[in-house]
Parts: sequence; structure tokens; C-alpha cells
Amino acid sequence: MSESAALSGTRQASVERNTKETQVAISIDLDGSGQLEVDTGLPFLDHMLDQIARHGLMNLSIKAKGDLEIDAHHTVEDIGITLGQAFAKALDKTGIRRYGHAYVPLDEALSRVVIDFSGRPGLFYQVQFAKGTVGSFDVDLFHEFFQGFVNHALVTLHIDNIRGKNAHHQIETIFKAFGRAVRMAVEIDSRASSVIPSTKGSL
Repeated sequence: MSESAALSGTRQASVERNTKETQVAISIDLDGSGQLEVDTGLPFLDHMLDQIARHGLMNLSIKAKGDLEIDAHHTVEDIGITLGQAFAKALDKTGIRRYGHAYVPLDEALSRVVIDFSGRPGLFYQVQFAKGTVGSFDVDLFHEFFQGFVNHALVTLHIDNIRGKNAHHQIETIFKAFGRAVRMAVEIDSRASSVIPSTKGSL
């Protein structure tokens, strides 16, 4: 696995993660405009990653090749891991709001996401999908995506689907809320732009 350093003076980073199962390359600009370049071989996942970029107002480039002939598990998990690594490299926590939250509806579905860039990985995931697949995509893999992200971005993440009868709607509300919660958390607080948002003085 090879990883580039965060680009000097910016909130950008590029990370490549190569294993015998997957090859993933991600570039991120936390202060972007919501642009996405994506090719994972999984169109439904691409659609969800677009929600993160657009609602998070970040620019993302995500390219992945994986052993999809086996199943999508390795690819989805490793994209989550690599995205978490990119966040960890891009984000200087000085002056950020640190906490972010969002409720997002889509027709009958409603989800809540709360995130803390705490330096402590923890995923608390309360989702009961209406069915197990969307098309041929196994919705249980989204837990693996977020677990990989949490472990490597070092965040505490709460995801709750409050209601929903359509699995596509449930998932889309989660990803939109995730993007918006992240956007809030990484925003620079103009009243505390030079301090670490912790009484410990470090995160």
C-alpha cells in the first residue's frame, strides 16, 4: 500500500491502496464544490458516493478495481478504508467545528447521521433495511463501508434510519445525511479558527 502526503497548505489529499483483492485510488478536496469522478464497477455505490460529494461540498475522485467476480465485499470495504485514510490526511483539525449532524428525508424514509472527528473510531449503526438488496447490490455491505471509513478516519459515527419502506430511499437518506454531517463537522469555525476543538488541546 502506498499513500501520498496531504498537499501542503490545503485540505486535499490523495491515497492509493493496493492489495491482492483491490486497487483503490482516492483524491479529496474538502473545500470543493461537490464534484465527483467515480468508477468503482458498482453503479449503485457510485450513485451513493455522488451523494457524499454533492451534499458534503467536497470534490472526490474515486477509482477502484476489485475482485467483483467473487462479490462486492472487498471493493466496498476497501473504498471505505481508503476514503477514511484520505480524510485523515487532508484534515487539519485546528479550527474545525468537529461535530456535525443532519436529518435527511426522502419520501417515506428519514435518516439521522451524527459525526465527531474525535480521534476515536466508533460506529453505531441502527439500520433495518426493507429488503436485502437493491438490484443486485447487497445492502449489508454499507455497514462494511462505514466501518472501514470510521476505522481509518478515526471518527465516532452514529447512523440511524428512523423510518423507511424502500431500501433505496433508506440508503440514499443515509448517504445524503452523512455528506451534510461531514460538511458541518469539517467547516472552519470563524470564532475559534486557531484552536483545537477539545479541552485536551489535541484530537
